[in-house]
Amino acid sequence: MTDTNIMGNAEVGEEIRQVFEPKGMRPATPATSRDRGAGPFKRLVLRGATVIDGTGAPPSGPVDIVVEGGRITELKVVGSPHKEINPANRPAPGDHEIDCHGKFVTPGLIDCHAHVGTPWHGMSGVVPSADYVYKLWLAHGVTTVREMGSMNGLSYMLAQRDAAEKNEIAAPRLILHAYFPAVNERIKTIFTPEQARDWVRRLKERGADGIKFFGAPPTIMQAALEEAANQGLRTGCHHAQMAVTRVNALKSAKWGLNSTEHYYGIPEALFENRIVQNFPADYNYGDEYFRFSVSGQMFMQAAQPGSKKWNEVLEQFLETGHTFVPTFGIYDANRDLMRARRADWHGDYTVKTIWKYFQPQRGGHGAYWYRWSTKNEVEWKENYRLWMHFVNDYKNLGGRVCAGSDSGFIYQIFGFGLIRELELLQEAGFHPLEVMRSATSLGAELLGIEDDTGSIDLGKRADLLVHDLNPLEDFKLMYGTGAIRLNDETGKAEWKRSLRYTIKAGLIFDTEELLADVREIVNQSWKDDDHDRPPKR
Repeated sequence: MTDTNIMGNAEVGEEIRQVFEPKGMRPATPATSRDRGAGPFKRLVLRGATVIDGTGAPPSGPVDIVVEGGRITELKVVGSPHKEINPANRPAPGDHEIDCHGKFVTPGLIDCHAHVGTPWHGMSGVVPSADYVYKLWLAHGVTTVREMGSMNGLSYMLAQRDAAEKNEIAAPRLILHAYFPAVNERIKTIFTPEQARDWVRRLKERGADGIKFFGAPPTIMQAALEEAANQGLRTGCHHAQMAVTRVNALKSAKWGLNSTEHYYGIPEALFENRIVQNFPADYNYGDEYFRFSVSGQMFMQAAQPGSKKWNEVLEQFLETGHTFVPTFGIYDANRDLMRARRADWHGDYTVKTIWKYFQPQRGGHGAYWYRWSTKNEVEWKENYRLWMHFVNDYKNLGGRVCAGSDSGFIYQIFGFGLIRELELLQEAGFHPLEVMRSATSLGAELLGIEDDTGSIDLGKRADLLVHDLNPLEDFKLMYGTGAIRLNDETGKAEWKRSLRYTIKAGLIFDTEELLADVREIVNQSWKDDDHDRPPKR
């Protein structure tokens, strides 16, 4: 079997390339240079910070943080709150210093389910540049991304990953998962367990970090998961409805799958009086409206919270050490379409191509609004109630839940989508410290980089965020737009924003500069035709 039949990615998989880059479409323009970011400095010192370390521990400070060679080399408590600090107790000066008195420092955020755009956006015109995506991530504190699918092509993403690691481009750290081609008949190139194992071995040789599954025939998926574990590759799965009757989330977890993405496959593991979801007779998976409206009914057909089946399934997931990446935010529009369409940020931060792609259209993934109804929203609100209950119960049992956005679809924009995910984890019942833990240290554990990043500890990469305001008080303050507040002294409404700097391995990004760059990219995208542009804030 040739590489073309095995790999299924841009340079060596023309079959897959034709699906993700059909005629008239192309990948995002790659980032090629870095125009933002100061440093990294030989010795960087953050002075007087209140630290939220990402482990779930409460805030503490004031602390001086010393960064050398892109890593944290000193964490020194330098006094007590509301007391003057004795300069003699502080670390030596740095080549560059940031005054963090009255500010908060957290680990950089880890988006555990993201895409560097997608060639599907080309259905509406020019695909947005990777630079647009990266700057939105950095402006929202994202320092590490698990790219779930590498749909721009594996060779493309490997080059971007290396450039980001060398600080040649302004981008987060990229952890790359490649798409496993064994479900959709249009793109299937794997037909036997041995072919699956061979594909996994070759993927490892290419330098990928993991595999994104959409399900597969049982013997093939089990073989691929076993080989991935042998090769040290991480795995995640969107259990597609076309494959989930054979392999649900619990079965794949028992075979060694690291994470379940979204929610597909969980209700099926909770079914008590059925094997197949109660699909309507006129259902067609190829119609995006049916696909997403009917999937909002699944938890209502499953075992209910607190039941024997519910608790048994939770315990079985826990025994496997499985992780859930719910991506609550990407389906948020399903329960309130108007809110998602009129979000504060679209006018300034959504490029024309993506905005056009979001509109109702046949064949556009996630653009199924041509008949979305009150009934659909009511069902999805109930689906969320049960889904959030399950995820919160799993967290309370000690299970790992991580934050992921899947932005670029369904009215969710890069960066903004991850902050929305933080809000929704809190809605699910997570304490803000638990939310921050899911978005930092637990994400690092899932990606297998917990010894390197994810918390504020000695020896770890200096992936740090400097906040002017306490993010635990309101995650809305982390949006690039900020959140609206009343100034009682002036009697006027103001927009308050907390995130001042994103530091990636010691490289300092001013978030306002990044946001200004994105606004210019967006303005240029609309300059010749702005009559359909969403209103600015």
